[in-house]
Amino acid sequence: QVQVIESGGGLVEPGGSLRLSCGASGRTASLRYMAWFRQAPGKEREFVSAINRRGGHTYYSDAVKGRFAISRDTAKDTVYLQMNSLNPQDAAVYYCAADSNVILSAIGVPSQYDYWGQGTQVTVSS
Repeated sequence: QVQVIESGGGLVEPGGSLRLSCGASGRTASLRYMAWFRQAPGKEREFVSAINRRGGHTYYSDAVKGRFAISRDTAKDTVYLQMNSLNPQDAAVYYCAADSNVILSAIGVPSQYDYWGQGTQVTVSS
């Protein structure tokens, strides 16, 4: 089993930045991808970014490409999401997900991930 815990959400003004953290514990050696999803009220959970846990390759949705950056610290089993130039459309609950079997073509599909954090709220408002 793997446990995933997010932190770092909060309130930020438009144009501001936040960094989210996602710590994994348990049987983390088998994890293939770790990803960030977000869900705004009344909307479906959407893919934000993912990182291959071993090779470090990164992937982004078009909505965040160029503004967000995902990174990993393998020694700490932690993944980060640096979010810059935030706008009100980025406001959502952000979830960290991890899985040992998800394949590249499915990294943006929430149902492909077995392990989820509890979510952290990101609010963008002046």
